[in-house]
Amino acid sequence: MATAPKIIVIDYESGNLRSVSKALEALGVSPLVTGNPERLVEADAVILPGVGSAPQAMAALEDRGFIGPIRDYVMSGKPFFGVCLGLQLLLERTEEGAGDCLDLVAGQVKRFAPGGKGERKVPHMGWNSVEIQSRHPVFDGVPDSSYFYFVHSYYAAPDQVGPVAGTTDYGVIFCSVLAKDNLVATQFHPEKSGPVGLRIYRNFIAMAAKQSAVNGQQPAGEWVTGSAG
Repeated sequence: MATAPKIIVIDYESGNLRSVSKALEALGVSPLVTGNPERLVEADAVILPGVGSAPQAMAALEDRGFIGPIRDYVMSGKPFFGVCLGLQLLLERTEEGAGDCLDLVAGQVKRFAPGGKGERKVPHMGWNSVEIQSRHPVFDGVPDSSYFYFVHSYYAAPDQVGPVAGTTDYGVIFCSVLAKDNLVATQFHPEKSGPVGLRIYRNFIAMAAKQSAVNGQQPAGEWVTGSAG
């Protein structure tokens, strides 16, 4: 029987850690939730959840020493998943506080303007559909126009269409999924999106399992659910 891949959920006090962890556990993976950036090198895959303010999140990542290790991890080619704010942080900069982000994807994060078509409200909150633009493995078994759960006031606007794997209409057509090679990020919350959201995570776990076969395995006792230093 194959050993489950080692997945880290980054703890920087700006993410919905428990719900993400519970979703992974439901799929047979016990993630390591840690605020220690030195642990990233051990992982087969990393998840960056996020809620709240981008400037505050970037400050928290910097305070904990995560910015360099996250950039290095993504550039290494290992699977990396950003969730909600975790997608926005991948871009160069954000209109929220005019702050810098991780600069891993060219582009900026913009704020929804209220009003317009359908009297758009901000934040964008609730269920909306995702139109698949490219068939990345993260979409295996996910029908086009599936509905996912969103909560956000800002949206990613990449400079290039290449990494835009899914789009959503909220008066403006915005990037709701970034996916290219090892890098995956969703503006919606897969862990709050029912079976189709779990399918997204299942597909990411499959990416992690392939990486695990390359990395080899550490003793299972070193890899447990819960926060770690």
